[in-house]
Amino acid sequence: MPGPKKSLGQHWLRDADVLRHIADCAELNDTDSVLEIGPGLGTLTSELLRRSRDVIAVEFDKDLARKLPGQFPGKKLSVVQSDILKFDLSPLPTGYKVVANVPYYITSKIVQLLMTADNKPSLAVLLVQKEVAERLAARPGNMSILAVSAQLYSDVSLGDIVPAELFTPPPKVDSQVVILRTRSAPLVTKEDERAFFRVVKAGFSAKRKKLRSSLSGGLAISKPKAEALLDEAGISGDMRAEDLSLTDWRRLLTAFQGDTVSD
Repeated sequence: MPGPKKSLGQHWLRDADVLRHIADCAELNDTDSVLEIGPGLGTLTSELLRRSRDVIAVEFDKDLARKLPGQFPGKKLSVVQSDILKFDLSPLPTGYKVVANVPYYITSKIVQLLMTADNKPSLAVLLVQKEVAERLAARPGNMSILAVSAQLYSDVSLGDIVPAELFTPPPKVDSQVVILRTRSAPLVTKEDERAFFRVVKAGFSAKRKKLRSSLSGGLAISKPKAEALLDEAGISGDMRAEDLSLTDWRRLLTAFQGDTVSD
């Protein structure tokens, strides 16, 4: 049995109860196509194959990708040896689901890939670092750009915490299941995405500062003008970016776009 490769962030998970919980969170049935990212030794793959129509497993490790098909003869498993960040999601069946034990170091990039793809999954169940799971599901008061980015496209909820000792080798921190249920329509149109994230990034550009200051610096406008935008959006300039909800950001976008047009 191959050992985990530290350079690829590999940590094997064999706990049957946790594997079942991950699959349960994906709400799989025999009509679902599943994209599994980083199947590793195939412990989760086995559970997914038992519940779904078929599994497309994308594995970066050449040795593991070569060995995996032989473990499931006669099963509807397609193994692709590839970097998931370079994998083309467009040919996957509409409404496919994603299930993955994600390497910590590329979690944010994977979430971005899935949530901004033209062919988004209907549901993604990811086992990630507990701190990252909490950030993805954060509420106003603890928001971040990661939370805003994920929640713009999906409804985010949390599953079970998975203690580090259940992995081989144990990582330094606990993990947690996070469920991203893709919205039928994103909260911002494709045409407005660029402007939306410009405003959001400006707001978070100096996260310790109050919004009137961070927006002023991030958007290269005067503080009075930033204050006027916030007033129009019904947001106090004394708030910080982490305090705003998605609804707040949308109102601020509308105020910013209206001001841009008037200029």
